[in-house]
Amino acid sequence: MMGHSYWRYLYDDTDSKTAPRMTWALIRRVMGYARPYWGQTALVLILLLISTGIGLAAPLIIRDLLDNALPNANLNRLNLLAFGLLAIPFVTALVSIWQRWLNAQIGEGIIFDLRVALYRHMQQMSLRFFTHTRLGELISRLNDDVVNAQNAISSSIVEIITNFLRVVATLAIMLTLEWRLTLIGLLVLPLFIWFSNRVGQRLRAVVREAMEVNADMNARMNETLNISGSLLVKLFGRREDEIRQFSTDAASVRDIGIRRAVMGVQLFAWIGQVAAIGSAVIYWVGGYLVIRGDISLGTIVAFGTYLAQLYGPLQSLATAPTVFSSSVVSFERVFEIIDLPPDIIEKPDAVKKDTVRGEIRFDNVQFDYNALEGGLLRSVKRIGEEGEYRAPNTNANGTEKPASAPAEAGDAPRHQAREQALNGLDFTIAPGALVALVGPSGAGKTTLTYLIPRLYDTTSGRILLDGVDLRDWSLDNLAEHIGMVTQETYLFHDSLRNNLLYAKHDATQAELDAAARAANIYDFIMGLPKGYDTVAGERGYRLSGGEKQRLALARVLLKNPRILVLDEATSHLDSESEALIQEALSRVMVGRTSIVIAHRLSTVRAADEILVMDRGQIVERGNHEALLALGGLYAHLYATQFERYPDAIGA
Repeated sequence: MMGHSYWRYLYDDTDSKTAPRMTWALIRRVMGYARPYWGQTALVLILLLISTGIGLAAPLIIRDLLDNALPNANLNRLNLLAFGLLAIPFVTALVSIWQRWLNAQIGEGIIFDLRVALYRHMQQMSLRFFTHTRLGELISRLNDDVVNAQNAISSSIVEIITNFLRVVATLAIMLTLEWRLTLIGLLVLPLFIWFSNRVGQRLRAVVREAMEVNADMNARMNETLNISGSLLVKLFGRREDEIRQFSTDAASVRDIGIRRAVMGVQLFAWIGQVAAIGSAVIYWVGGYLVIRGDISLGTIVAFGTYLAQLYGPLQSLATAPTVFSSSVVSFERVFEIIDLPPDIIEKPDAVKKDTVRGEIRFDNVQFDYNALEGGLLRSVKRIGEEGEYRAPNTNANGTEKPASAPAEAGDAPRHQAREQALNGLDFTIAPGALVALVGPSGAGKTTLTYLIPRLYDTTSGRILLDGVDLRDWSLDNLAEHIGMVTQETYLFHDSLRNNLLYAKHDATQAELDAAARAANIYDFIMGLPKGYDTVAGERGYRLSGGEKQRLALARVLLKNPRILVLDEATSHLDSESEALIQEALSRVMVGRTSIVIAHRLSTVRAADEILVMDRGQIVERGNHEALLALGGLYAHLYATQFERYPDAIGA
């Protein structure tokens, strides 16, 4: 009776909206993480059996003490029994310490395995995954959910097996002592199961809700307590607003914690009350049998002790489904990420080459961010969200409004809102050539550069490196041949040396110095009290924008790639530093294929070819003089930006 109801509850799906679907496939998958620890788990079970057996001996000793040693004034027997009562807790403590050590090894091992598997999968996800997912949510799953998940194996399952064995062993001894009292004690069992079912289902839903509100609070903390978030809060004077929003999140965590605690206490209180009813009935009937002389005083005392040992495991078994399913909720949240298919997939026989010529061919490339489906976590509703974001110049159904006619020569750039980020790109970059990308902000220049190191895959068309489709290349090998400096420079909270060595971990000091000199950052580093050992600070915020960009440029130069992609790599430099870096780049770029999103006119003039982009298409191409003579979009950008700001064009 107990087994049927217990497993029916475990697989109950009546609350499917909030509770996990407990299927055998899910259970087998969870157990897969326990497989490396079966030997240690078996030893834990053996130790639990030993401690259980030792614990079951104590009531028998007490019975013998009351029924034999004391009535017969047997001093030797009394001494022996007293020694037994003293030895039992000592041996039990030693066994428990050993068992706890093994349990900790199993639990921490599972946490390690889950974290590494989760982190490995996150690293395989495309850039799109991280632009659509809050960092706090990922941290919550790596920390809270992983720790809770391992409880399903290291604690819940071991306890279920242990308590089941304790119940069986205790019942066997109780039946040998007095079968009538044993049956009376089991009459309260249906009440145990009824209370556990009633409260357990509600508690399971609360556990999932608690995980979600904790993840929301963690996400808000991560967004507003990092350097960029904190700076934004202060600049816009939104400190009190953020405190109120955080207070709302923290209040949700507080309230759900109170509900969870109260419901847990309710469960144990009601089950404890049921156990008290059973004990009272047993002592009442047992006392009557003692008075009649049917059983001895020692038997009723021993029986009462066993009854307490029976109700304890029964209580744990009754609540085990709730505990186990709560742990499986965390497993589901971990599996939700592990099961997300990566957008960027490497073929088993991916191409690997030690050297490349550097020819890049765009063959009718189209790219649409909206065409990417799946591979994301469930959307998280933000405070103040009311419907989906719709880009300017789009209809209610998300389709683009009709655009104006193509720009005429000298016309100002049109708006950049559109359905496809890139459309019909068809060009070839010769090995060793320098190509500059210019155009209005939002024209698709950065998106184009992101396709080259395969941060995204094309929606249609192909990009070929040395005649080989990028989808056929090994991702790591592709990264070896391509160096990129992005718009937003990121530095780790580490020394300048380690930030540079991220490009080449075995670089010599001479190589570090050469890269720093080429990026015009060497003198600055040497002027610091700790030189290369100076800590950059969170995201490099201890450095100026220009200093960070020069460090990022030095890092790429240290990598020494065949292909360089520079996305406004000199946009934050003063004219003198920019001139020095341009002179260094003119040497570094020799023999390399370079794609530069142009910010300065000097970069544009040095380019072998200029690609002018507008609304995801290449609308003009040629060198500086030819494009000026054409009198089109490039000429307009030159006239409106360069004449006003002689140092800049086409950012």
